[in-house]
Amino acid sequence: MVRSCWKPSVKGGDGDENGRVDGLLWYKDFGNHVYGEFSMAVIQANSSLEDRSQVESGPLSSNHLGPQGTFIGVYDGHGGTEASQFVTDNLFSNIQRLACKHQGMSENVIKRAYSATDEAFLSLAKKQWLNKPHIASTGTCCLVGIICNNMLYIANSGDSRAVLGRLERTTKETSAIQLSIEHNVNEEMVRDEVRSKHPYDSQIVVMRHNVWRVKGLIQVSRSIGDAYLKKAEFNKDPLPSKYRLAESFFKPILSCEPSISTHKLHPHDQFLIFASDGLWEHLTNQEAVNIVNNNPPNGIAKRLVKAALREAAKKRKIRFSDLQKIEQGVRRHFHDDITVIVVYLNLKLSDNINCSSHFGSPLSIKVGDPTYSY
Repeated sequence: MVRSCWKPSVKGGDGDENGRVDGLLWYKDFGNHVYGEFSMAVIQANSSLEDRSQVESGPLSSNHLGPQGTFIGVYDGHGGTEASQFVTDNLFSNIQRLACKHQGMSENVIKRAYSATDEAFLSLAKKQWLNKPHIASTGTCCLVGIICNNMLYIANSGDSRAVLGRLERTTKETSAIQLSIEHNVNEEMVRDEVRSKHPYDSQIVVMRHNVWRVKGLIQVSRSIGDAYLKKAEFNKDPLPSKYRLAESFFKPILSCEPSISTHKLHPHDQFLIFASDGLWEHLTNQEAVNIVNNNPPNGIAKRLVKAALREAAKKRKIRFSDLQKIEQGVRRHFHDDITVIVVYLNLKLSDNINCSSHFGSPLSIKVGDPTYSY
């Protein structure tokens, strides 16, 4: 039954081919991308795995003469799998289409791709919600990294996180540099941002069960999906009553717009860690970077997941071996779904890679359910 949860779609696979399954854990210990090596791992905690993720290496444009590089996506779903699966199936192709149209990669291309993906999902929700009401309350955080021509683009909607491991010239130590901006209203700055956008709603963020939530319902202020908090037309039957607001609203409560940053990569930039918030609930940025820095690349994503699980077990005062025996669903009381992708940067190799040149065979890994139908 556990194995049926794992249906990765892999094209151009190398290393350990399609990855491996160990109980609720799926992992790919080693693979190659345009700029070096990578490792992936996912552990399921929810009854259905709501996290999705992908690595695409090769053409970043629908015109294969366009830019080449590596795309990393981590999609932390909530309320179900529909939104995170939809993003897995559509966001990268939207980026490729827009990169072709605008003749290259840019922040504008990425923002437009997020918007196009969100709009398409909201249209799908509108078509289906009378027969499938819960689709209106499913959404996903969306963290993306794009490496092209020694430039790194980081885009984030929600509270997943990207961290860079950089070798410091003076101390010779590897420091952790957080590259993504998060949108979780448990951060005061994010609460202030939401309040400033909704000055006439005194209940736009409220404390529930010692946690700040938008409208008392959700912790993130930005996502793809969550139609019920973006279009008032969903705020009625057959939307489940627990998601319905007492009053209507006249502009979207949540936004899909990502925070985007661009970085020129340098030879001292050693690796990137992309992970859903399930990892960062248990490990600090520097702890994660230290683990990657002090261990072999092969299987490093799996090692990070297990380090987080050990911390989760310690917090609940149970043995790690006992935690491993707990089944999905019940497991959510101990930790969230956790997705980790570690991307190594061999910049000396890539110095000679032109963004529009071909390099190796294209690679596509999508961790989710490629047979899913909406």
